[in-house]
Amino acid sequence: MSSFFIRCLTANGRQAFTPSLLPRSLVKHSGLFTPRSYLINRTMATGGDDTDKPPKHENRLAKEMSPYLLQHAHNPVDWYPWGQEAFDKAKAENKLIFLSVGYSTCHWCHVMERESFENIETGKIMNKHFISIKVDREERPDVDKMYMTFIQATQGGGGWPMSVWLTPDLKPVVGGTYFPPKDHFGRPGFPTILSRIAKMWEEKRDQLNSQGTMIIDALMQNTAVKKTGQSIPGKESQDKCYSQLEQSYDEQYGGFGQAPKFPQPVNFNFLFQLYASEASSDRGMKCMDMALHTLKMMARGGIHDHISQGFHRYSTDRFWHVPHFEKMLYDQGQLAVTYAIAYQISKDELYADITRDILTYVSRDLSDKNGGFYSAEDADSFPNETAEQRKEGSFCVWTEKDIRRLLSDNVAGSDSVKLSDNVAGSDSVKLSDVFVKHYGISQSGNVSFEHDPHGELQNQNVLIIRGEIEDTASVCNLDRTTTTEALAKCRNILYTERQKRPKPHLDSKMITSWNGLMISGFAKAGQALDSEEYTQRAVRAANFVKKHMYDKASGCLLRSCYAGQSGDITQISVPINGFVDDYAYLIRALLDLYEACYDEAWLEWAAELQSKQDELFWDSEGAAYFTVPDGDSTILVRMKEDQDGAEPSANSVSAMNLLRLANYLDNKNWLDKAEALLTVFGERLRKIPIALPEMVCALMYQQSTPKQIIIRGDRDAEDTKQLLECVHSFYIPNKVLILADGNAESFLYKTLKVLPTLEMLENKATAYVCENYACQLPVNTVAELERLLTNP
Repeated sequence: MSSFFIRCLTANGRQAFTPSLLPRSLVKHSGLFTPRSYLINRTMATGGDDTDKPPKHENRLAKEMSPYLLQHAHNPVDWYPWGQEAFDKAKAENKLIFLSVGYSTCHWCHVMERESFENIETGKIMNKHFISIKVDREERPDVDKMYMTFIQATQGGGGWPMSVWLTPDLKPVVGGTYFPPKDHFGRPGFPTILSRIAKMWEEKRDQLNSQGTMIIDALMQNTAVKKTGQSIPGKESQDKCYSQLEQSYDEQYGGFGQAPKFPQPVNFNFLFQLYASEASSDRGMKCMDMALHTLKMMARGGIHDHISQGFHRYSTDRFWHVPHFEKMLYDQGQLAVTYAIAYQISKDELYADITRDILTYVSRDLSDKNGGFYSAEDADSFPNETAEQRKEGSFCVWTEKDIRRLLSDNVAGSDSVKLSDNVAGSDSVKLSDVFVKHYGISQSGNVSFEHDPHGELQNQNVLIIRGEIEDTASVCNLDRTTTTEALAKCRNILYTERQKRPKPHLDSKMITSWNGLMISGFAKAGQALDSEEYTQRAVRAANFVKKHMYDKASGCLLRSCYAGQSGDITQISVPINGFVDDYAYLIRALLDLYEACYDEAWLEWAAELQSKQDELFWDSEGAAYFTVPDGDSTILVRMKEDQDGAEPSANSVSAMNLLRLANYLDNKNWLDKAEALLTVFGERLRKIPIALPEMVCALMYQQSTPKQIIIRGDRDAEDTKQLLECVHSFYIPNKVLILADGNAESFLYKTLKVLPTLEMLENKATAYVCENYACQLPVNTVAELERLLTNP
């Protein structure tokens, strides 16, 4: 039997490096049903019917808080959330479980819901033969990761919605992603697949149970990350990682590989850190050039929202032009850090402007009034108030006719100016003339069929900058300043107009790990751009997480919380405990936040959370961190994340956290843990370091000599602030920055014996630059500190 299987990108945003985790005999399922993959190159999503008819059905998901689960609360399917009630019912009735995993801004999840889960007849088949469970992958990454590994191992790739059939004891036997609603060209539709699997369960139950056990055993064996007896890799890992990135680099448009192109901030982190370690070498300059050029091309492309700010998920083409239009918080947080670092290194205001652009979007559209950050905005929305069909990108695109109508005013001060001969139109220069030229607007639309196979963007334009501001000014016979001001006015007019359109769905769920990424974004921007506003926004978010996503009694983090209808913060009846990425990302954020605001409470909390992470997730026998704590019988395979993707691996982030904390607090235990972690991933770091560029950064940190930069001065004194600003004007990835304010009762003074020995020279704020807390001669002027940081 075959199935229609959409091979999307892998769960972490790039193709898997291991073609199959399971033995061939299990991949074949011993002759049982296995979906055969038909590879379909999706470059643009299709729409579907959507109406506002009052609901006829209500299931258990109506009691949930996840926006994704609530989207399915009125399906005729008898959905259960992931939990004991569903598991008990499956065992009592001896039925297979149908597990459907997705997220609220997932386009193909919407499509499968409209086509199949809203269908009454399909619902009857599901309710008769299966116990159906819905999971929000953002709430339960542990469930998603375990079964996605099964899908990738048997299919060679995966995506969402993820569809998996499980035995009553939760062992996977059959899986795929999206299935169409009807049989077509010999390929079975979803109802046919349901019926055939139900029949198989009836006739070959023992065989399927046995098969499920074999699959779980194989997954356990083949996903284990264990000590190998090898040592920590040397420089060969960074050399190979650089080589792998350089070979795939697109010299013309930036990025790595061909379409689709993802931002992949972990790659920029590696390139910037390698540049910092050898800035004067040809390779160092190449690292900087690759990163800065890619970031510039992304900022100019359609992946960047030129009107409402922020970045879309990825580009469907090589040119960064036509994006998948959803906006994810984890992208905004990581890219804010990346662009802030790009500014630190280059001092090019373009990168500072894009940093501000991202944070403007997040502050306006993804911020809860209580201080937390929402998860995402959907790609799909109604083109207008009367439309019955949502379309991807309709909130963001423009026709040339719209542009001409909305931007019909003349450019200020250009009444006597005429357009160049090669520009069609009236003699006077209108705002629309400038905008059309600069952003590549075409009367017939600027999206090719190749990137819009379903015609959703026909005659529409995705804004992209292909030339320089000087080119636009020249064509319009304007000076640069007038052109820049005209374009800013155009963007403001179009932003106001866009707000009149039906807005995309907002996922108001707040996730600890992603809030951690965004706190780092604001904290790093506060440092690089010398912005107290950004630093205080990071502080507010950290306070929010501590209040609403942390259990002080147990010292444990929670995974998520939710925005209530009245604007308050709510929680589900049984809160989900935090996973390892919640700890890792938040600990990093707290370290970044300390270096922005110098409040030792954040550093102390980071140390407490690291101890709790070690207690819950550390593998005392094999080293490194599991994704989930021990003791959950519903998670059959306890895994360790070993690949950086759209989000960095928690093990990669933890390696750096351990090294930073070890140097902050002079803690050898954390240094030993970091080295054990790097050792256990040593083979992967040697063979395919491009799978773990964030961990290679930690490896480079471990192999360097970290600098402790201690500013001894009064917290609010101007000379203290000047020295701190000087430090932040440099990109120093292996630094530890400490403000020693003379408070002998503080956490750091009690922890670090060196601090009470440091004095202010001439009663002025004084900088100490140290290695292993052995310090050079102190300095108390910005010029002297710059010299120390520039010429160590």
